Amino acid sequence: MKFSKLDLLTLLISLFLFSSCKDSSTIGLDINPANAVSGILLDTVTVTSRTELDDPASTYPPATTGSAVGLVRYPLGQMADPIFGSTTANLAMAVTLPGSTGYSFGTAAEIDSAVLVMSYATNTAVPATVQATIGSQLAQFYGDSTSTFNVRVTQLNSNLSTQTGFLNTTDYASTDLLGSATITPRPSTSVRVVRVIPGAPDTAYNAAPQLRIKLSTALIKSKIMALDSVTLSTNANLAAAFKGLKVTASLVSGKPGAVMFLDFAGSNSNLEIYYKKQNATTATLRDTVAAMFPVSAPAGPVAATVKHDYTNTAIAAQIKTPADYAVTYLQAMSGVRNKITFPYLKNLKASTGKIVINKAELVIDISDPTDSVPFKIPPRLSLYRLDIAKQRQNLPDNNVASTNNPGGDPRAVLPFGGFYDKTKKSYTFVITSYIQDIVDGKTVDYGTYLAPTATTEFNLQPYATSAGRAVIGSFNNPANRKIRLNIYYVKNPN
Repeated sequence: MKFSKLDLLTLLISLFLFSSCKDSSTIGLDINPANAVSGILLDTVTVTSRTELDDPASTYPPATTGSAVGLVRYPLGQMADPIFGSTTANLAMAVTLPGSTGYSFGTAAEIDSAVLVMSYATNTAVPATVQATIGSQLAQFYGDSTSTFNVRVTQLNSNLSTQTGFLNTTDYASTDLLGSATITPRPSTSVRVVRVIPGAPDTAYNAAPQLRIKLSTALIKSKIMALDSVTLSTNANLAAAFKGLKVTASLVSGKPGAVMFLDFAGSNSNLEIYYKKQNATTATLRDTVAAMFPVSAPAGPVAATVKHDYTNTAIAAQIKTPADYAVTYLQAMSGVRNKITFPYLKNLKASTGKIVINKAELVIDISDPTDSVPFKIPPRLSLYRLDIAKQRQNLPDNNVASTNNPGGDPRAVLPFGGFYDKTKKSYTFVITSYIQDIVDGKTVDYGTYLAPTATTEFNLQPYATSAGRAVIGSFNNPANRKIRLNIYYVKNPN
């Protein structure tokens, strides 16, 4: 579409009006057509996308300003995906003292039972405006809900509390099977639990959805209850003696499998030991006691190990032989990402002259939306760039200034985008400032990357807080479902 040019003041007014429009093709509809600003849609910009292995990331990141130690949720499970191969997620965790202070089991303590309780992560609320577009997706679970797993709990061979790094590629050796159970995940179903109340009848109640794995009473008695008072006086002493737990979940059914997400951010997950001890006032009476040894990331490390096996998949072929394929692949938890490039964008100004970009949209089409069952298309993608030091940075359009980010870009105007539109079967990012900077030569594209992220968190790092995967169409996809860049611009009169 072309209209006659106006002076700079009219240009600025028209750009303001454009920013309030939902449809970028309606530039100038609210003013006299005789005085409209010329606008051009450029939708043939070459965009290449290459599948690459993603980087390892920490699963026990240190606390930063306004955040807690660890992840908002931790993965456990196994998936057998016909497109993406095999994925397994295991856990290693420190066990801490009740109240993080010295603990005593009292006189003549006799164990009744022991159970490892791991609560499912809550289904993080999604804004209604986003929910209407992406649909409802659980934050606690990804995959086939009918899959069955053999969950095993073993004792770590080394003190988890003395480890550093906690990359999701690190495996943790363990021995001594403490307990196991065959389970079918129920992330939305409450569990009937008996609460032990000293000096009063036990009470049954409905607990939040959780995994409960019974442990060997003999081993828990010898490995924890038999520890002396000095060992049970501090978390550090306990960790040196009882080094922690490893939890694995192996797929035992012929189903595709799943990844469960668990909550270790608060006090909902514990190693629970139920035992009897001599009453404090009468030697002939005995109290039943429940000791809750927390598994909580703020109190002691919790780490995840994630392994992807792409053997005999198209992904392995693309990684081995990079080229322009019809489709490319994205997978969370340090799986695979896409490197996006705009190879000819820097030459745009030479062919058009100086331009002002009203809006630039990066649109990513899902190649085949039917491949999402039971592995649902991720509700959100992240888009970021590398700086000259190869460090991940937000695009200027997503770098909003705030108290914690005083150096943000004043041009950043939310929403940045990246949520899946289930009607259009695509994702859209608004990257106007980034594209303008590349065209003007103010920014060098050292690498622009696309990867899955969690619904309510936009993570630059590939944290193991979501498990989504997607197959997207490349720029030269013959089916016309592809990645593309739409640029709406006007000629700069100066």
